Amino acid sequence: MATIQKRKNSYLISVSCGYDMNGKQIRKTMTYTPDKGLTEKQIDKEVQRQAVLFEERCRTGTVTMDDNMRFADFAAEWMKHKKADLRPKTYARYDSMLPRINAAIGHMKLRNIQPPHLLAFYENLSEGGIRKDTKYRCTIDLDGYLNEHKLSKSAVQRENGVAPSNLLAVTRGKNCTAATAESIAAALGKPLREVFEPVNTDKPLSSKTILHHHRLISSILGTAVEWGVLFANPCDRTKPPRVEHKEPKYLDEVQAAKLLELLEDENTEYKTAIRLLLFTGLRRGEVLGLEWSDVDFDNATLQVCRSSLYLPEKGVYEDETKNRTSNRVIKLPQTAVNDLKLYSKFQMEMRLRVGDRWQETDRIFTTDFGAPLHPDTLSRWFSAFVKAHSDVLPPISLHSLRHTNATLQIASGVPITTVSKRLGHASSVTTGRIYAHAIRSADEAAAEALENILTPTLNRNAG
Repeated sequence: MATIQKRKNSYLISVSCGYDMNGKQIRKTMTYTPDKGLTEKQIDKEVQRQAVLFEERCRTGTVTMDDNMRFADFAAEWMKHKKADLRPKTYARYDSMLPRINAAIGHMKLRNIQPPHLLAFYENLSEGGIRKDTKYRCTIDLDGYLNEHKLSKSAVQRENGVAPSNLLAVTRGKNCTAATAESIAAALGKPLREVFEPVNTDKPLSSKTILHHHRLISSILGTAVEWGVLFANPCDRTKPPRVEHKEPKYLDEVQAAKLLELLEDENTEYKTAIRLLLFTGLRRGEVLGLEWSDVDFDNATLQVCRSSLYLPEKGVYEDETKNRTSNRVIKLPQTAVNDLKLYSKFQMEMRLRVGDRWQETDRIFTTDFGAPLHPDTLSRWFSAFVKAHSDVLPPISLHSLRHTNATLQIASGVPITTVSKRLGHASSVTTGRIYAHAIRSADEAAAEALENILTPTLNRNAG
């Protein structure tokens, strides 16, 4: 039997759930706060109803944790529970989103969270000034400052943990993260505001990022339902933020040919990596995770079975591919085979130059000393390359090469199931959704081809 104790503006409902192994009584409690505007009679009736419902939940074992648990506390438990199951990159992304979520609903009890609270949070995320990933721009001539004060770049890198590629990017006028800006400012012995300024502080979060927040909240509250802390997930009754579909950026046949032409005079390693991305449609992490043992030169095949990723706290690390179907073996075009053979000789010469300083990793794409190449190093190089040729190339990213590969395959009449397998998609439905534009174009081309084939025949028959 539930007991009810009136407090100042609320009611404490408690239920005995037997005794533990030490003979101590187990009691579960909940607090009910009446809505404003209810009469005493209505409140009394609702308190009794809440007590009956709570007693039933205790009896059926659906109350297993503190009924007054706040979202932030439960989310922390959820993260601990999920850490072993989540990939490092996913865990880091969730961890970066939670402070923003907790600032909005972390103080609320799980049972009090309702759709209006979530909708208000999503609305707030769509406004400017909410970003936590603000970039910083250096406001001084960093190279000149280092020379004037006799500070070496290697000392800044070594003593303050600044990655060489990050320091080089800043000296070239590129924006950097807050962590990099703070480290460089500390190395110079100056306050952050005297050396760097934030940029794009009013830029709102994208609709896709807001949707990711919704999905994380839904996963956490869904687990709360599984564990018996909640009866229902309020996210199920909340319309998620709408994400506008954006056509993927890609190169057409002429632009792709121009890209290959421009690459001829570039650094051998970067040239080979970019051409391989274009010819295979692999993801950036998949290409950088390739090892020489994955290449079968005799059969012209490539095994894709790992990714090379980066996290600040882990550095460059090896992970599984994105999903089960991403583990695949694909046939290489002869051009890609020839590229890899030439690059193998180039890397051997590089190994001989550095001698025993070479790190044996078997990776295909490495630093000058054999270590796995930082993913952002390749991205930054390609970004600079595209900007240098902006008169003939559209503004694309490394991932655009994957989209280009898929689009050109579809345009050439390759079956969508084959394209899907080569890309490592979970299903051809995913491929069809992403490349609907290419499928429509191929369908139109097929209609025109039929027109050209059949129309003369029909005209002859009519004559």
